[in-house]
Amino acid sequence: VQLQASGGGLVQDGGSLRLSCAASGRTSSRYGTGWFRQALGKEREFAAAISWSGDRLYYADSVKGRFTISRDNAKNTVYLQMNSLKPEDTAVYYCAVGPEGVIGVYEYDYWGQGTQVTVSS
Repeated sequence: VQLQASGGGLVQDGGSLRLSCAASGRTSSRYGTGWFRQALGKEREFAAAISWSGDRLYYADSVKGRFTISRDNAKNTVYLQMNSLKPEDTAVYYCAVGPEGVIGVYEYDYWGQGTQVTVSS
């Protein structure tokens, strides 16, 4: 599976961005998709995840109520709508696929290249 993350950029405090994660390759199996982020000098951390059917959603406490994960399986694409962005959301955002219902970094099998999100104060 190959993953292509896009949609990052520079936004002001309180702004919004929508990230996309397009999957290609062997995508016929059911899998979960997660978004993770890594700020400079910090470990990669979980942000959000979604099951194959989209009926189960998982969010880190730090983004709950501000970020929304969704997917369009017809397009093999998962989205992360990020609203009310804060400077502390600044990080490289990665999408990954793996078993459904997991949120650990090491539980995901395939990773995209990352897209930079910068929130200015």
